[in-house]
Amino acid sequence: MSALIATSTPVAHAAALGLGAYRPRRVVPNAEIVADIDSSDEWIRTRSGIEARHWADPDETIVGMATAAAARALKAAGIAADEVDAVILATSSQMVLGPSAGAVVASELGMTDTAAFDISAGCAGFCYALANGANLVRSGQSKYVLVIGVERLSDLLDKHDRTTAFIFADGAGAVVVGPSEVEGIGPVAWGSDGTRTDAIKQDKDFASYFAEVAAAEASGGHAERPYIRMNGTAVFRWAVTNLERACRDALDRAGVSVDQLDAFVPHQANSRITDALVRVLDLPPSVAVAGDIATTGNTSAASIPMAMEQLLASGGAEPGDTALLLGFGAGLAYAGQVVTLPPIMS
Repeated sequence: MSALIATSTPVAHAAALGLGAYRPRRVVPNAEIVADIDSSDEWIRTRSGIEARHWADPDETIVGMATAAAARALKAAGIAADEVDAVILATSSQMVLGPSAGAVVASELGMTDTAAFDISAGCAGFCYALANGANLVRSGQSKYVLVIGVERLSDLLDKHDRTTAFIFADGAGAVVVGPSEVEGIGPVAWGSDGTRTDAIKQDKDFASYFAEVAAAEASGGHAERPYIRMNGTAVFRWAVTNLERACRDALDRAGVSVDQLDAFVPHQANSRITDALVRVLDLPPSVAVAGDIATTGNTSAASIPMAMEQLLASGGAEPGDTALLLGFGAGLAYAGQVVTLPPIMS
């Protein structure tokens, strides 16, 4: 006779209860990088909207930045670290396969025997992690989940590559997800297209790189390390063609209309993509649109929580406002959901 397996007690709703971010100390203006890519400040601003970005110093590690952002999120939520049941960390720039950065962050925060794991979904990673965190809470599997997006993309940059060197940057953002009396994280609209992996990718795997290193050592030559490469035109065309549908799908799943939005927080990939989405969605002027890319650059999985934090800190939006999030990028993958914006540290 089969035993009856018990199930967790579900809860009706989940919400983001607190938000924190970490920006590396070093600010890198366009003027500092234009010579290496034969460019100009005006060209970079026109192409991307970026004026400056943050690149991490050696001591600002994936774990260190994630831990700092997570500690701020916990404080904003009023939740102690030992109350967290799971940590989900999204990143594409952790340079080792194990242990997971999430597990190390949990230990750094003083957690003991806490479930923790990493996910890799490129620039959509935070929204993927947020969906999974919310579902853990709703299912009753976890009461509180710490969701983190963190990157050190400067480690993967060819500083002479005119297509990427001015775009990517470093930082971390985190939210605490927990039960709520009303829904605060709408159903996710997500998807991917693996036929377009060439649009954004690491240009070689590490096995190939190590083989090149061995050959170079034998011949006295030089092995070029792996870097991020991007076809910006292909990404732009995919974004403006496909992401309106993703946004409307997320809104429909949440039962929220464009006119009910207070804020729009897209992945900070390129200001021209953001502008195109604002136009095709016909967002009312009252909707605050995140523009963190101007001074933070493209931080991939960290982009959306950092942009939320900047929007709240600047007064462009307030905790309790209704916002549409949309992550998109390498994969090519996307994920979006409607959320109630959480508080940040005062």
